[in-house]
Amino acid sequence: MNKKSVHNTTTKVIIVEDNQTIREGLTLLLESSPGLECPASYESCEDMLAEVETVLPDLILMDIGLPGMSGIEGIRKVRGVQPEVLVLMLTVYEDNEKIFEALCAGACGYLVKNTKPARLIEAIGEAVGGGSPMTASIARKVVGFFSSSGKLEAVDDVKITDREREILSELSKGNSYSQVGDALFISVDTVRYHIRNIYRKMQVHSQSEAVAKAMRRGWI
Repeated sequence: MNKKSVHNTTTKVIIVEDNQTIREGLTLLLESSPGLECPASYESCEDMLAEVETVLPDLILMDIGLPGMSGIEGIRKVRGVQPEVLVLMLTVYEDNEKIFEALCAGACGYLVKNTKPARLIEAIGEAVGGGSPMTASIARKVVGFFSSSGKLEAVDDVKITDREREILSELSKGNSYSQVGDALFISVDTVRYHIRNIYRKMQVHSQSEAVAKAMRRGWI
């Protein structure tokens, strides 16, 4: 999991967005936000991939509908060369197919472009802190998809505790680690401890994968 060191207070964020006005607006927002910097922005995944190993961002704000390579394919490509980099989707698409393609490709979160600037900055912090920020409507779609699919995985000998089940339930709402801790009256460090155990037991590597697997098994 790509989490910032407490001694490194600046998060390096780059942008992949083909609309120049939006790209410039996001750059100004990031540069004016304490603890963030935007060393580069790109109008295509191809341009970003040519420089990502030099720029070494902590997080990429990625659109989906881009000229040439799509943002979803861009996630796969960038994670192939920089597996620790976080990719946060910022797009107009709200259909189930795009959402799940992006999450399965490795996106750490999914926001729509009408997200308010303050919430976007907050979401970047959540992502860097280990969370999976999502617009509320997107989180509901994720939960609704698995709740209505009716396809439950066969339950094997994996056993999770009641507390782990509660944490998975909170994560399914798109909550950050701090929000999970507040809801369950436990510390963020305790949340991280339980999530490490969940990943180990379920043999998964991301929150979205853990939540999806738990839903398919009927645990939440």
